[in-house]
Amino acid sequence: MAESGKPGSALLKTGLIGSAVLALCCFTPALVVLVGVLGLSAITGYLDYVLLPALGFFVLLTLYALWRRQSGRRCDTSES
Repeated sequence: MAESGKPGSALLKTGLIGSAVLALCCFTPALVVLVGVLGLSAITGYLDYVLLPALGFFVLLTLYALWRRQSGRRCDTSES
C-alpha cells in the first residue's frame, strides 16, 4: 500500500482539502469574483448546481475516511 501507515489518511486529506476549498467557494464571493474577472459571469447562476453537491461529496468522503480510520484502529487493537 502507498498510504502513510494509518488507514484512510489519504482519503482524509483529500476530503478535508476538498471540503475547505469548496466551503471557501460556497460561502465567500471569491469564486464569483474570479469567474467575473475571467469574463464568464454568465455561469455564476449555475455554480450552486455544481458546488453544493461537490461539497456534500467531500464532506461524506471525510466522514467515510474518519470512520475507516476508527474501524482500522479497533481492528489493530483487537489483534494484539
